[in-house]
Amino acid sequence: MTYALTEEHEMLRETVRALADEKIAPRAAEADEREEFPWDVYKALVAADLHAIHVPEEYGGAGADALAAVIVIEEVARACASSSLIPAVNKLGTVPLLLSASSSLKERYLTPVAAGEAMFSYALSEPEAGSDAAAMKTRAVLDGDHYVLNGVKMWITNAGVSEYYTVMAVTDPSAGARGISAFVVEKSDEGVSFGPKEKKLGIRASPTRQVILENVRIPVSRLIGEPGTGFKTALATLDHTRVTIAAQALGIAQGALDYAIGYVKERKQFGKPIADFQGLQFMIADMGMKLEAARQLTYYAAAKSELAMHGKPQKDLTFLSSAAKCAASDAAMEITTDAVQLLGGYGYTREFPVERMMRDAKITQIYEGTNQIQRMVMARQLLK
Repeated sequence: MTYALTEEHEMLRETVRALADEKIAPRAAEADEREEFPWDVYKALVAADLHAIHVPEEYGGAGADALAAVIVIEEVARACASSSLIPAVNKLGTVPLLLSASSSLKERYLTPVAAGEAMFSYALSEPEAGSDAAAMKTRAVLDGDHYVLNGVKMWITNAGVSEYYTVMAVTDPSAGARGISAFVVEKSDEGVSFGPKEKKLGIRASPTRQVILENVRIPVSRLIGEPGTGFKTALATLDHTRVTIAAQALGIAQGALDYAIGYVKERKQFGKPIADFQGLQFMIADMGMKLEAARQLTYYAAAKSELAMHGKPQKDLTFLSSAAKCAASDAAMEITTDAVQLLGGYGYTREFPVERMMRDAKITQIYEGTNQIQRMVMARQLLK
């Protein structure tokens, strides 16, 4: 019963799906083609209070649990993977504050996010520090009652459109990973700039850019937690937010499966619907099986995440979040590829959405830790 959906969860799914079908899906292909952030979708999510549903009520948020956040991301991703990064990245950027920040810092930054006045991104990776994130070079040097930040963060989702950034930087170069601290950086801070938008295979309507920090002075009060605890916070954050990437993968896969099922029931060859052919039925069955297995694992991981966020440590959360992210993203890649195959030549064209879904699915195997890294994480947890 730890992850059984309540009536409220089911009603939430219906609400999000209706919004996605009406206002998000019709914009998905155009936003992808133009590589433009869908501000109209953001406004629609804000109006429905679905843009950052995880923010606690004390900061003006909905206070929804981790399973509700998964459902929101899953249903938005079913229509448009790029748009699902609005609630997903808002959670990624703010979980470090929820885990480690002072009450005043939470109040200052979570309140505008909950109100839809600002988005929050997460800046960990660097050009030479991807999977080996602890090798980062960005420095934060204490100068009186300020820190001065210099460095370049790379692959930052929604960079440029987000107002706030959780930034990891080295405060003690001699301490390795224990010399990394976490900060809140504002887009408007002097010395903050952004690289050009990356030209990407998928999630093209969500900008991915470098965040460039040149002598950025921020007050000590914007330190998240104690000095030297930033990397610990970063890893703890990913234990929770890998579940949201799993949710995104589920949504992409569900969208592809739904479209493929509709197509094979309508498309006729040799005098009958191609859904009548056993070979294609086997493909559909495998797609549904892989998707549902990944969904159950993701929901279970979300339930564990919720317990952990409320002060009940879950020793298997690291394993489960990695397993959910890995299983769901691998399933999404397989399911979207098969959806393209089921549509044949039509699936390969941009006139149909499954090719976009296939392109979007690929990133879920890469970001927030490649699936090769996830397998290392899982193995280490099992071998402890």
